[in-house]
Amino acid sequence: MAVPKRKVSRARRDKRRSSVWKLTPPTIEKCNNCGAFKRSHRVCPECGTYKGRLVVQKAED
Repeated sequence: MAVPKRKVSRARRDKRRSSVWKLTPPTIEKCNNCGAFKRSHRVCPECGTYKGRLVVQKAED
């Protein structure tokens, strides 16, 4: 069975693990209908459309 000959230092261990915790920001695109910024593959919060179709009716103020 493979056993490490020396203890792995904290610096070396943390360097190896550092890339795991990097987060990527969510992708943001413009709505084709109203031009508001929205997240990809989601209903537009401003006009309620998805892929050019009205999905959610917005309540009038």
